[in-house]
Parts: sequence; C-alpha cells; structure tokens
Amino acid sequence: MQELRVGIIGMGIGRANAIALDSSPRCRVTALCDILPERMPEIAAQIPSQPDLFFTDHRELCASDEVDAIFVGTPNQFHVPVAMDVLKAGKHVMVTKPLADALQPAEDLVALAESTGLVNMMSLSTRYSPAIQFLGHQVQQGAMGEIYYARARSVRRDGIPAWSPGFVREGGGAFRDMGVHYLDSAWWVMGLPEPESVMGVAGAKFGPRGQGYFSTEGRVRPPEEYWRQFKADDYGGGIVRFRNGAGLIIESFWASHQEPERQIELFGTEGGATLHPLTLFRTCDGEQQNIAVEQPEDKQQAWLNVAQHFIDCILDGVECQAPLRHGLVVQRMMEGLLESAQTGKPVYFPE
Repeated sequence: MQELRVGIIGMGIGRANAIALDSSPRCRVTALCDILPERMPEIAAQIPSQPDLFFTDHRELCASDEVDAIFVGTPNQFHVPVAMDVLKAGKHVMVTKPLADALQPAEDLVALAESTGLVNMMSLSTRYSPAIQFLGHQVQQGAMGEIYYARARSVRRDGIPAWSPGFVREGGGAFRDMGVHYLDSAWWVMGLPEPESVMGVAGAKFGPRGQGYFSTEGRVRPPEEYWRQFKADDYGGGIVRFRNGAGLIIESFWASHQEPERQIELFGTEGGATLHPLTLFRTCDGEQQNIAVEQPEDKQQAWLNVAQHFIDCILDGVECQAPLRHGLVVQRMMEGLLESAQTGKPVYFPE
C-alpha cells in the first residue's frame, strides 16, 4: 500500500490535523515543526505514529526527504510565505484557514500553487463537518431548489483569543479567525456562486479595552501589553451579492452582549434549512413539513474528512474539492467586507 508522509507546521491547529492524517492507514506524520521546540514532544505523543523528527525552521522541514506533503498551521500572517516555501520545495500543501492575512498575498500563493501541478488544499473543519456536508449534498441533489438567500453567523460572548498576538494584530481579527468558517461553509452550500459585491460594517468594541478575552482557563483579562496591540476587528457583518442574484448575510462577533450562536439558514425555492438544530423545511401536498435530522456533532469526524480527502487527492488523483482557489474567493469576500467597513461604500468584484 502506498503511504503518504506528512510534515506538520504549527502545533496549535496542527495537532487536530496531524492526529486525523495519521489515523489513516495510508498516511503517516513523519515530522513536526514549531518555533517553540518544547511543544513538539507533547504533541508527538498524541499522534498514533509518534514522530520524532522535529524542526524549528520550516525551511529545513521543506527540504527533508522524509515528507511528501506539509500542513501549514502558522498564524495568518505567515501562511503565504511558508506555503510558498513548501510548494517551491516540491511538496503538496494544505493550509489552515484563512488563506492569508490580506488579498494580494493570497493571489500570489494561488498563482504559484496552480503553476506547480501539486495538490493544494484548504483545511476547512466547518465545511467538512457532517452537518454541513449533509446540507451541501441536499442542495446538490436539488432538494431545496434554487438557493436564493442565506444567513450565516458566528457569535461569541467572550471569545477573543488571549494566547497569541497574531490574532489581535493587523491581519488577524474575528472575521479572519471565526467568520471565515461560516462564510466559506455558507458559500459552499449555496453552490459556490461568483461574488459580485459586498457591503459591510466592522470594528472593535471590546478588544481595545481589554475585554471579551478567553483562554483554555475560561474568561481572562490579558496583560495590557497584549490588548494594546489590538489592530483588528472583533466584529464584522454585511451582505454579499452574487452574480446569480443570490444574497448572503454574514456576521461574526468575537465578543458581544448576546447569547453565543453558530448558525446557517438557507432559503430555497423548494425548501429551506437551518444548521442548528439541523432541520429541513418544505411543503408537501400543501402541508408544511419540518424535518429534524439526527446528525451528531462530531468534531473529530470533520478533521478525518479533511484528512481523507487530502490523502485521496495525492495518492489517488481525486480532484480537490477545497483548493486554495476557494480560499482566495473567500479572502476576496472577507477583505471586501472589511474594506467596505472602512470606506462606508460597497466593494465590487471584477469578473
């Protein structure tokens, strides 16, 4: 049996991806990379194959003969330069969301990735969750008719990350950290329509005051030297209009005086749906029907789905269903919304 050897960069989000990849009998995580060397042995012990090849410089990992593909799980600001080094070394690449911290770097990375012929993929745990996959397949099978409108939102009450300055500096923020999941998932479920324009609002009402933060210990107030670095958004929302006439309202709040919520609502000509609780709505013989779908929320299954598709693309030549180009389109919508929030004007996307 052919085996894929994978290196993991970044022991934060890299942990879940590494465990999922290594769970496949056709894949083995052979190397880890992190700028903090003390993190790697602990993570390695949680991976079934327990890799013992550690790097603190990602370029050395890229040059290693022990890896065929590399997962990039760095802070947003380093996704593009690190992924470019991976591709230049001739390795397949998977990048955590978002693709980049700005639009131009994202465009540069996609141009390089598509010129190499290597597999390039986004790691999207929300899109590949069982519930989102179910909704997407319902739409693809025509169960809801034409999806002409959708709403997607992710709301936290205290949810600003307090452990890495990359989140709160320029290029981070709520929309790139959290909103990207629901923007990408709603867009995928809607059938990947081409965006035409976006109008948005965004700002920071909690982070710059040292409020709304959390860590693994729960609600916290980080040191002032941490929250004084806040240069991003802690909320953002707006409406995307697509060239097929459909619309998507998207909202993301890192902190708020509201109940936490994660939701996608679909409006179709023949039916509708909500993500939480997973429910289908339709009218049959003049009677309204609400169909509750039993779909246990299994976070590990989402990571396993991502990993299996990456492996299949590389070893079996399966067409990638979440290429970096998808990440680029989502980046355009995100950056357009944030630009619109600054200028107070809609942003129009070129065809």
